[in-house]
Amino acid sequence: MTLKNTLVALLVCAAFSSQALAADDVGLLNAPVSSKARNTDLDVTIWYPAKSGTGTPALSGDNRIFQGMAVRKDASIKDGHFPLVLISHGSGSRAEAMAWIAAKLASEGFIVAGTNHPGTTSGYSTPADTPKIWERTDDLSSILTALTTQGKWSSVIDAQRIGVLGFSLGGSAAMEISGARADLNAYRRYCEDYAAMMDCQWFAGGRGYVNNEPVSVPKLDLRTIDKTQFEQQNRDPRIRSAVLVDPGLALAFQLEGLKQIDIPLTFINLGGKGKIPPAVLADKLAAEVPGSTYQQVDEANHFSFLPLCKPEADAFLKSVGERDPICEPAGPRDRADIHAELEKMIVAAFNRTLKPGQ
Repeated sequence: MTLKNTLVALLVCAAFSSQALAADDVGLLNAPVSSKARNTDLDVTIWYPAKSGTGTPALSGDNRIFQGMAVRKDASIKDGHFPLVLISHGSGSRAEAMAWIAAKLASEGFIVAGTNHPGTTSGYSTPADTPKIWERTDDLSSILTALTTQGKWSSVIDAQRIGVLGFSLGGSAAMEISGARADLNAYRRYCEDYAAMMDCQWFAGGRGYVNNEPVSVPKLDLRTIDKTQFEQQNRDPRIRSAVLVDPGLALAFQLEGLKQIDIPLTFINLGGKGKIPPAVLADKLAAEVPGSTYQQVDEANHFSFLPLCKPEADAFLKSVGERDPICEPAGPRDRADIHAELEKMIVAAFNRTLKPGQ
């Protein structure tokens, strides 16, 4: 899991600045995608290779705490046929918080698309909604169907080159849409054995967020989760590659399901040996998935995947009582340096697994 909504009012909206020096090669737009399961439209953010000089200079993901990424809003897309990478954000976060890696992928020739998953996003997040991974996978599949069959995107996306990038709870969704299946009893045992883990504390905390306001909610008993839905198969065969950064539910996947995954998975953990929480430690997952790769980013932690913080953000967070080290360094390494390493890993993984013919 990732940060838990205590900054809801501050992180809800990404601000776009007309004064931003936009990257000429990254376009940005938002498009509605119908979701039958949600009975509403998903607001989908799309980053893409842009024609130089088109669109309006903007910042993607900019807010009171985090630095935005320079883009060109509503720019014309470059001529060509591009692979698509779906993204899934962490619990209590937003798609815009992945703008830094989405923009990098777009500059490297990928179309990137993601949404704020209802029920587990900043301003709208509850313990009861958090374990419903099947809703997140349905969001991703709905976006994939819309972009590859409707409108202008269907003519520029190569439907044979589709990947997914997930962080934390988004990593759980990426695992499942790739073929992994969760085990509810294993997840219950995990929270019994590791009650201090962030996700288990969230389930026990009695608080959620609705309409950008904190609300009191009952303690979540994991035995009340719909076992059939929690353990169902959510594989989307159109997904050809997945990159999983600190994937949640690391101790709650069925072993047999992992062995049957037939696409390349790239696991990345934030932190060195002995410093990665069991909630997201993925080395054993990688050992069970045929043909997968596993890497670690030293001197990083779970929060290192969040965007770069603005200069006064850490002091501000402390002034409002934020307990999580959202903007504190994980060690001597600068977060920008960690991001640079992650960019190389993630771009290399998708270049390797989504090249033409695969």
